[in-house]
Amino acid sequence: MAVVPVIPVMIPDLGEEEARAAAEAVRSGWVAQGPRVARFEREFAAAVGAGHGVAVSSCTTGLHLALVLLDIKPGDEVIVPSLSFIATANAVRYVGATPVFADVDLATGNLTVDTVGAVRTPRTRAIIAVHQGGVPFDTVALRKAADDWGVGLVEDAACAAGSTAYGAPAGTGAKVAAWSFHPRKLITTGEGGMVTVDDADAAARLRRLREHGMNVSAADRHASKQPVLEAYLETAYNYRMTDIQAAVGLVQLGKLAALVAQRRRLAARYQTLLADIAGLIPVTDPSYGQTNYQSFWVLLTPAYKRARDEVLAELAARGVSARRGIMAAHLEPAYADVTPGPLPVTERITRQSLILPLHHKLTEADQDHIAGVLRELAAR
Repeated sequence: MAVVPVIPVMIPDLGEEEARAAAEAVRSGWVAQGPRVARFEREFAAAVGAGHGVAVSSCTTGLHLALVLLDIKPGDEVIVPSLSFIATANAVRYVGATPVFADVDLATGNLTVDTVGAVRTPRTRAIIAVHQGGVPFDTVALRKAADDWGVGLVEDAACAAGSTAYGAPAGTGAKVAAWSFHPRKLITTGEGGMVTVDDADAAARLRRLREHGMNVSAADRHASKQPVLEAYLETAYNYRMTDIQAAVGLVQLGKLAALVAQRRRLAARYQTLLADIAGLIPVTDPSYGQTNYQSFWVLLTPAYKRARDEVLAELAARGVSARRGIMAAHLEPAYADVTPGPLPVTERITRQSLILPLHHKLTEADQDHIAGVLRELAAR
């Protein structure tokens, strides 16, 4: 029986340059948080238009620190999209606050001023808005609304490195944003994340929070020619990135522009190939920005006449490793104790969408095959 070649949904773009950089970090003897982390912070912040970067162990820990920075506490409500990886809602529970689920826009999968306003209460202290799958939310509208309401806005930019809004990188102007370097993202450090802010005092506190609350970093202590007696200013965490990870991240960051350009070219080709298939709506750019196409999802409407799970099964049988669409946290057992208001768009997207392969090794022949399977299913 012939083996069907598998087209992966995602492959990280890692090679010899990353391997050499990691090896050099190991040979240097400095493998924990050190000079490479500091350089990665500076260069990543510059790339996304932020004043300061604070490297952390994951985007999830970055979201947690962002809420600590905003002084979110038990009894507070934080509005989040249910349509997001579950870490977005989990971060709210880490600080003892209550996640309140808001619906999203059908075209972008993102929160809007209207969907947030529909669930805002006097207890709302913050919003976590996600640039979903790399599609930027309307930063101008939602940032202004948050300011007008007097609530904090945390930007979950896990997928958004290389995306733009209103002509600037998605992180430009964010009061606090958290980013991911998981292997499913455009650039990766294996695991790892970053928090970006413009305020220097906020950056200094975030650095303390990620390192047990110490007022002097381990790197600064080791660099000093005199003994340094550190103090621990508050109860904090061990959320550090290693220099090995940062060495890989610096190489990856140098590839970001080329990766975005390639993904946008492949996404445009997908959109052309799929344009004539009735009932299938591909993700596209919003009017105010450009997505990096971290994920390329398609929404199936009733006109397609095939259930999402049936399509996934058929693609798998034909060697295509697709995935279900973005999850809805309120439908997971972990949030069974939460009774949200109506979330019709969220539930439609999570049940009727799927993510197609998109990565640097995807060929035009791969895309032709994937589009052919989808067209064949629509025609049956």
